[in-house]
Amino acid sequence: MMESNNEWIKLWPKGAPLAQGSGDEDIPAIKFYPAKETGRGAVIVVPGGGYGMRADHEGEPIALKLNEFGIPAFVLRYRVAPYRYPCALNDAQRAVRYVRHHAGEWGFRADRIGVLGFSAGGHLTASAGTHYDSGNPEADDPIDRHSSRPDAIAPCYPVISLQSPYYHEGSRINLLGAEADEELAASLSCHNRVTSDTPPTFLWHTADDGAVPVENSLMFAAALGKNKVPFELHVYESGRHGLGLAEEDPHVATWAELCGEWLKRHQF
Repeated sequence: MMESNNEWIKLWPKGAPLAQGSGDEDIPAIKFYPAKETGRGAVIVVPGGGYGMRADHEGEPIALKLNEFGIPAFVLRYRVAPYRYPCALNDAQRAVRYVRHHAGEWGFRADRIGVLGFSAGGHLTASAGTHYDSGNPEADDPIDRHSSRPDAIAPCYPVISLQSPYYHEGSRINLLGAEADEELAASLSCHNRVTSDTPPTFLWHTADDGAVPVENSLMFAAALGKNKVPFELHVYESGRHGLGLAEEDPHVATWAELCGEWLKRHQF
């Protein structure tokens, strides 16, 4: 098992596609949080922030919680505004390929790479689970030969739709611009993209979320059910948006244990 030195690992050592500079915000990267156990899966954590920033409380604390369940974790530093689509999706896809490529040397299964994200990071998580490819076997870069399909996804109080009436305006503007093409917005509304091949999914939301309506999770769950994709959905009666581990609310905080048990059932 690779040891973490708490340093960011660049997903593209020679520079990311569409990069506009060379600062940290231009360099997609992952940070590794190893667990003591080996031979299981790993989960990539995607913080939220409306595609305009990345919330710290939805990054490292989540990775450390996954470690408590014996699951190795990575936090993804993906590109946010002024970067727009497809940069963040490219970063998430590359992270799945990168972790899968190094799974053997890092001590976990290449066929158990999950993605777990919050709010806009939940949209990116659901996007990774509904926009993927099997890799390019002819690619010069061996990482690009791997599939970008996650083996499980866990969108948490996620933005799912980029269309009226349930979209989150800030996320849509940051991702697509103020004058977004409606056809593109529809194609990036993840409930429209679910198929029978969509990965098993764990969802949770609060019913009175004032920023991202619970209908986002409900629509995604309905699409999963229609396509017979295994899923688990937890809707809590009340709680503000952006709770993360929800340590301030013991009832909502049960989501982490439920998710940990769900991941274990899926051999993570």
